[in-house]
Amino acid sequence: MTAVLAEVLAAEPGEEVQGLNLLIPADYDIIWSLVVAVIIGIAFYRLVLPKFTAVLDERTEKIEGGLAKAENAQAEAAAALAEYHQQLAEARAEAGRIREEARAEGNAIVADLRQKASDDAARILENAQRQIEAERQQAAVALRAEVGTLATELASRIVGEALADSARQTRVIDRFLDELEETTVASSTKEA
Repeated sequence: MTAVLAEVLAAEPGEEVQGLNLLIPADYDIIWSLVVAVIIGIAFYRLVLPKFTAVLDERTEKIEGGLAKAENAQAEAAAALAEYHQQLAEARAEAGRIREEARAEGNAIVADLRQKASDDAARILENAQRQIEAERQQAAVALRAEVGTLATELASRIVGEALADSARQTRVIDRFLDELEETTVASSTKEA
């Protein structure tokens, strides 16, 4: 380009530079430009391009390594998540099983306590009935003795003779009480 400029400037004032010559540089400019471009190209190819290639390869390896690490981390995270879900499901199943066992155990304890309470109530009722029966018999014996004594005194007063003989007194009392019981039983069966 300097050659064209130089040619334009070198041209005499009346001389005119022709069309394409204005845009095409001189042959020596083209040759020297090619030599310089080849030298720069060779230097670039041998010195700069390997460094750029090494840097690009290193970056590619880092990126690929990072992607591989990310994929591994993602796979591990997915495996950990699956394991977590499995453990959670197992924990829920275990909790359900424990809850059912506790419910069954609670029901068994309640049934056992009800049975024990029922047995205790039956035993207490039986003891109370035995005690009532014993007290009734004691009362009957005491009443029999008192009634016998009163009946003997009453009979002695009515008959006018003393019933001092204890064997006779016991026979009279027993007969009287037996008759009294028979009349009581007969009157209660008629009412029923």
